[in-house]
Amino acid sequence: MRRPTPSSTPSSTPSSSPSVARVPGFRPLLAMSALGFAGYALLLPAAPLWAVQGGAGEGGAGLVNAVLMAATVLTQTTVPWLLRRVGWRLTMSVGVVLLGVPSVLFMATDQLGWLLALSAVRGTGFAVLTVCGSSAVAALVDGPRHGRAIGLYGLSIALPQLLLVPSAAWIAALDFRVVFALGALPVLAAPFAALLGRRLDAADAADAADAAHAAHAAAATKDADGASRSATLRALLMPSLVLLAVTTPGGALLTFAPQFAGDAGLAALGLLGFTAATALSRWGVGGLADRFGPRVFLAPLLAVCAAGLAVCGGAIAGGDTRPALLVLGMTAVGVAYGSLQNLTLVAAFAAVPARQHSTASAVWNIGFDAGTGLGSLVVGFIAAGTSFSVGLLTTAAVCTVAAAALGIRRRPRAA
Repeated sequence: MRRPTPSSTPSSTPSSSPSVARVPGFRPLLAMSALGFAGYALLLPAAPLWAVQGGAGEGGAGLVNAVLMAATVLTQTTVPWLLRRVGWRLTMSVGVVLLGVPSVLFMATDQLGWLLALSAVRGTGFAVLTVCGSSAVAALVDGPRHGRAIGLYGLSIALPQLLLVPSAAWIAALDFRVVFALGALPVLAAPFAALLGRRLDAADAADAADAAHAAHAAAATKDADGASRSATLRALLMPSLVLLAVTTPGGALLTFAPQFAGDAGLAALGLLGFTAATALSRWGVGGLADRFGPRVFLAPLLAVCAAGLAVCGGAIAGGDTRPALLVLGMTAVGVAYGSLQNLTLVAAFAAVPARQHSTASAVWNIGFDAGTGLGSLVVGFIAAGTSFSVGLLTTAAVCTVAAAALGIRRRPRAA
């Protein structure tokens, strides 16, 4: 398989093109991502609630999304191999089906064991969607516009969450079956996955001669290749850790807001603020990333995330929820959560050679989904032993330490 690089595909366009949305293949990517993430977003808060209805406690409810993300992370390591073996078209088409079909099966049981098994299957499909989606961005669009392309791609992901995450708990309160039926929306993404995959597979075939030449050169420089892989992973460490720091509390808010808010309407309002801020900031920060580079924004946004989490923790402390503070805090976290998703992916692509963008995509997605799973697992178990307030304040402390570490790292360079 040809490494998905922005410069080596026939679909790349010059930097002067007025809109990345006009790049061939980009609109099917947006449609596939929107439908895929619609199903993901609906079940993120609803599946743990379904587990609670079946008798699970806070820890068991947190396991539902933790298993989803664990399966996602494990599968993400195999996606590049799958693309080499069976190609983009089949890999992505099967992936969106695996993400969507188990949602319907949730209607058959609310027992935790079965919910965890179905979540693992969904995680397998979600892994394919996430790695292939961000890799396709780098494959379709040239490097100087990565920030804007990632912003538009991020908007296709964030808009379904903006519309569906806040309403999922409310819809579930009326009838869980509606949520689970809508959770099968990723199946409708299969035609778009096939269309996008056909284009990328054709680009792979066109580059077969170049790939053969590259393989011959790599065989002659095997030791250098090993050193290059090690350097790549080191270069990706910083953006991955920043992403992990912000997605951990983000995953906790998405999973547990219906529980710690104490009211379906307040949970919906808080999640609306969170997801709206995520969507707008992930899209809006793209131009800034292209102009100034991503790194200057990382530490300040981690500090914003920590402050927002502290406000959320204070808003629910003592069992007396303060609605205005909770919504304000969740919205502030959403600004950091959305912005840092864009910025860390731009930083990951910039940190490695173009031929290794697929590796950057896989590592970035592992960091994202590991953080989301940790948020569900760690905050859930902290809440079971103490309170949700303590759990959120713990993640605020992690963001504060990460922001301070980045600030210290940048200081010698400015001297």
